[in-house]
Amino acid sequence: MDYSAAPQSAGTDALSMQSTTAAQPVERTSHAKAIAAITLGNGLEFFDFTIYSFFATIIGKLYFPVEGQLAQLMLAVGTFGVGFIMRPVGGIVLGAYADRAGRKAAMSLTLWLMTLGSAIIAFAPTYAAIGVAAPLLVILARLIQGFALGGEVGASTSLLLEYGSNKTRGFYGSWQFVSQGLNTVCGSLLGVALAAALSTAALESWGWRVPFVIGMAMGPIGIYIRRHLNETLPGVEDGAAGSQPSSQPASQPVRKLFRDHSRVITTGVLTTIGGTAANYIVLFYLSTYAIRILHLPMSSALWAAWTAAVVTVICSPFAGALSDRVGRKRVLWISRVLLIVAVYPAFMMINASPTVPVLLSVVAGLAVLVAFTAVPNIVMLPEMFPREIRATGMSIVYCLGVSIFGGFAQFFATWLIQVSGSNLAPAWYLIGCGVVSLLPLPFMRETAGQDIG
Repeated sequence: MDYSAAPQSAGTDALSMQSTTAAQPVERTSHAKAIAAITLGNGLEFFDFTIYSFFATIIGKLYFPVEGQLAQLMLAVGTFGVGFIMRPVGGIVLGAYADRAGRKAAMSLTLWLMTLGSAIIAFAPTYAAIGVAAPLLVILARLIQGFALGGEVGASTSLLLEYGSNKTRGFYGSWQFVSQGLNTVCGSLLGVALAAALSTAALESWGWRVPFVIGMAMGPIGIYIRRHLNETLPGVEDGAAGSQPSSQPASQPVRKLFRDHSRVITTGVLTTIGGTAANYIVLFYLSTYAIRILHLPMSSALWAAWTAAVVTVICSPFAGALSDRVGRKRVLWISRVLLIVAVYPAFMMINASPTVPVLLSVVAGLAVLVAFTAVPNIVMLPEMFPREIRATGMSIVYCLGVSIFGGFAQFFATWLIQVSGSNLAPAWYLIGCGVVSLLPLPFMRETAGQDIG
């Protein structure tokens, strides 16, 4: 199926004229500034969403007072995963909105929603104060944040690719992953600073709320930054959201997507499983794993997240540029096979020698492979869809893959440790997801260097 071919109709000329009009503002804007604006805004949203992971042990203690630390951790990371349940819903609703009203309008809306979710967590009373209503508030906040990120990823990644050319889309799209790494760098550094500066009592009393207050305050800043971006969706005037004809119903992109691109959705979701499982295990779960399983201090264990994030930020643009030169599929295939081979020995090493230097060395090595396997994956997804449904297609495919196998990766890993009694169980989960994700790759078309419209 040729997804880049345009229908031969009278509307084609009009669409071509719209595309030309929409492309002109992009040329007037510095591409470096555009990347920075998209990356910063996207990073702010992921900061709000993922800071929860770094304080999961404290949140579990304050909001889920059950017997046993492992049970508390499972409930806390399970609530982290609850946010991912709403991602596909957000992907459909906000992705369709981005394909009708424009990328900028959708990204502003997602930032406001993310800010609301952070505010709820920042000021939610604990279980000791209001009982069962406390965990319900946290779950509500996570659902709002998940809904917001479901639309953010599709809109922001589509916008990044549409600023690039056939020879640079991999590099431009890699900044989506850079932004996720940057938020982890900031979040982990803040976590380390709070853990070092505050006593355990102060950290559990109010210190853990500080990152959520910061994330809440940064939302309006991200919205202001994005005001200066140029719209890339044909038919939407720059800065004038919702200027497309009202005759296009909100469900139209979704209907077209599932009617004409069901095979692409299936292969895209399966391929995403391996990258997202690796991302959430290496970048987020290993710091929690180091605290609860390896019994390292919180301040030391959080350096694992910082190390993984820094390596990801450095390697991602190189991974994107390499995929532009040699192809997305080749980079993805090689890096993912290497990751599958390396992850089990990596977990053996950190359990055999549970020290901070060994942990950081293992995390750094795995993070290199994560960057080179995740970047071409996340770039390929929007490239598989035509422009008029690109944000919707990217959102749905990415969110379906991430919702279960990424969002609940920490829960599954902890559960596997509990039922198997083996501290190496998270490696089994990552290996299984990696193998499944390779199966559809031969049936997917190469998108590097191709015109995607």
